[in-house]
Amino acid sequence: MDLSRPRRVTDVDALKALAHPLRVSLLNHLVAIGPRTASECAEAVGSSASNCSWHLRQLAKFGFVERADAAGGRDRPWRATSVGYEVGGFDDDPAVRAQQDALLVLQLNEENRLAQRFLERQHALPGEWLAASSLHGYSVNVTAEELTGLLGAIDDLLRPYLVPVREGAPEGALPVHVGLRAFPR
Repeated sequence: MDLSRPRRVTDVDALKALAHPLRVSLLNHLVAIGPRTASECAEAVGSSASNCSWHLRQLAKFGFVERADAAGGRDRPWRATSVGYEVGGFDDDPAVRAQQDALLVLQLNEENRLAQRFLERQHALPGEWLAASSLHGYSVNVTAEELTGLLGAIDDLLRPYLVPVREGAPEGALPVHVGLRAFPR
């Protein structure tokens, strides 16, 4: 498994396989939390274990997830095969572009779902986590080249903390969602 960069998805069939709301949620959950059984995934994404199991098998057909070694018991967990995915630049091929667009809409919906879940549960968070949490928006005045560099610097800053990459996280560390959107106004 290459943990250095997200998987770049440009194949139209792989994009089609991924462009499903439950599959986006399942893959994002496994990337963020680590190996989990279909039952554990079902609880996290609000679906049934059998439905999650079927969709995980569909993701596995395209190499997005794989079975992990089981620590015991009969239900083997699933794990993501990379630290995430990106759909690449906006393709000139209309078939690829349509799937990229569909997947980006699903990703935005997933980010909104996570933010809404945070807002609904914020009162149950310990004070230190509530104080550390943030929903910021910035408007910057940059060239395309500067934006590319800025996003690369942010990625370089965050990469050592990614759940699949970070080993030996300190006590009290939790998976945290950091979403970033950058586009011309």
